[in-house]
Amino acid sequence: MDTSILTNNGVDINKGLELLGDMEMYNDTLRDFLTESETRIPNIINYFNNGDMPNYAILVHAMKSDSKYLGFDKLAELSYNHEMASKEGNVAYVGEHIEELLTEANRIIALIKQYLG
Repeated sequence: MDTSILTNNGVDINKGLELLGDMEMYNDTLRDFLTESETRIPNIINYFNNGDMPNYAILVHAMKSDSKYLGFDKLAELSYNHEMASKEGNVAYVGEHIEELLTEANRIIALIKQYLG
């Protein structure tokens, strides 16, 4: 697998390797991230649409943590901002920035799929 697909698109693989040990574990964790995203992304949208900020906060927190482990720095930062806003009940912030969060999440998902083949 060609890691340049990830590194040339802003993924800090070295950060992931520090935490996960080796490429096999990193790749397994990428697969888990993809599987999680299949339900996580639609649930994030549903919780937002229903104004359920407590559950929204839980999911963006999980996405932030996973993103940090895997070296998705921008997605981790965006997820963190959404986590803090949703915990504060700042629905306006979440509404203004949810497209940016989803766009970055989908960009990362597409990169992982391309990388894993």
